[in-house]
Amino acid sequence: MCDACVMEGVSRRLGRRGVMAAVAAGMATLGLSANQAGAQAVRSAPVTRVVDLTHTLHPAFPTFGGTPAIEIEQVMAFARDGYNVNKLTYTEHVGTHFDAPIHFSAAGATVDALPVASLVCPLFVLDVTAKAAADPDYQATPEDLSALEASVGRLPAGACLALRSGWDAHVAGPMFRNAGAGGAMRFPGFRPDLVPLLLERGVAGVAVDTLSLDHGGSSTFAFHTGWLGAGRWGVECVAGLRELPVAGATLVAGAPKIAGGTGGPGRVVALV
Repeated sequence: MCDACVMEGVSRRLGRRGVMAAVAAGMATLGLSANQAGAQAVRSAPVTRVVDLTHTLHPAFPTFGGTPAIEIEQVMAFARDGYNVNKLTYTEHVGTHFDAPIHFSAAGATVDALPVASLVCPLFVLDVTAKAAADPDYQATPEDLSALEASVGRLPAGACLALRSGWDAHVAGPMFRNAGAGGAMRFPGFRPDLVPLLLERGVAGVAVDTLSLDHGGSSTFAFHTGWLGAGRWGVECVAGLRELPVAGATLVAGAPKIAGGTGGPGRVVALV
């Protein structure tokens, strides 16, 4: 019997509320509330597009520290060995990558311990491209969040908030790091006083199209500390946010499952 037939039969027997209750019960085993389960499990429209939010990782990809992003060494070659194998050497926080709570906390969850259900969630896009174009040090504010919610409603528990600054357009050049003579970088990020507001709403994760959740000139990494320290996750260096609506997409965040990892590169897509 086909999966669609089974689901149709279950839906007829239980009705929408019954299905929601069943889904919520299943999600509860993964540590999510009923509200989070409902927000993540139900889409109001069919998927028509899949948008890749992941940059291709290569040795020249810009990094926070300015060092090569990855070393790729071929250790097995098809012509010689009958198959191809590469050896990869990289730090965890390169390319489109995840920040796990342990990245900025003494005893937070490692990347392999992130609840998998929290990685599939409603995605909301906070667009500050005009402000970032005028001020590369721009930090998204509570007022920006209020303006977004005036348009789409209060962010639901379990959601991801992505900051669209337009900075991914600079990824192939020096403007992405935008480092001055002394090495200080200038690019947008989240302002630390957004942390309690997002926690109050039960937001699961955040994403940015820059190298850091904090703005480039930060010396305290206060947003990182507050957000990751509260057990939430982040994704840095996402691409393609311009292709998404402000609300209505679903994020599928493919975090790596590496024991003890503080983060790592992953594949991130949005269903629209």
